[in-house]
Amino acid sequence: MIPDAPPMFSFLRQRTAPPPITHVELDGVMTAIAVRTSKRARNFRLSLPASGPLLTLPEQARWADAEAFLYRHRHWLAARLPRTAPAQMLQAGVTIPLRGVPHRIIAAGTLRGRVEMAEDGEGPLLRVPGDPEHQPRRLYDWLKAEALADLVARSQVHAGRLGVEVKQVRLRSQSSRWGSCSSSGNINYNWRLILAPPFVLDYVAAHEVAHLVEMNHSPAFWRTVVRTLPEMERGRAWLKAHGRGLMAWRAPGEAP
Repeated sequence: MIPDAPPMFSFLRQRTAPPPITHVELDGVMTAIAVRTSKRARNFRLSLPASGPLLTLPEQARWADAEAFLYRHRHWLAARLPRTAPAQMLQAGVTIPLRGVPHRIIAAGTLRGRVEMAEDGEGPLLRVPGDPEHQPRRLYDWLKAEALADLVARSQVHAGRLGVEVKQVRLRSQSSRWGSCSSSGNINYNWRLILAPPFVLDYVAAHEVAHLVEMNHSPAFWRTVVRTLPEMERGRAWLKAHGRGLMAWRAPGEAP
């Protein structure tokens, strides 16, 4: 994370509301930067969470000053930002990390049936039935069903430990978030979590369920996560290191 830089406030000029996303050219490529205002921030801050580059600015800062800060530090960002992983498509011939374990995807050679887990002399694999044009959707639907089963199970475990109720678990294909939770007890998860090791999926489940106790990211919230998952830091660290790679996987129909 780049060191904080104090904003140059000017209250005599009209403030322009910051956009949720801005773009900066890095090595000839336009790169999206998420923008967030914070009541607690006293300075501009540029960081690299798992979801991608993030520019944080104080609530009263001028957007023009934030843009200038970002421009001054664009070389710092370019040097530290991993090159964007190429889009990964769900199709026969590729290898996907199912629950963190590489599985080769092969055509089953049948039009009907279910996706099946198997193994040969080269290691684990997934046999996908259907015509070639239908196989990506078959595989995607199967992965979502597996993800939903795992996430419902772990959500219920953490809800029981924390004394809260999860009303509904749904899957989404967010491009920058692993999960979200509403105060009504509904939780959305990213389907790609089925591609991560189980302890990572468990961490995200604990994180989102803990929001039913603390709808914030205060110290009390993190104590709640630790209460239900003492080894939470393991999953959190894995996502920071490998989250961008998982986000490269595309659902059928998503733009590369």
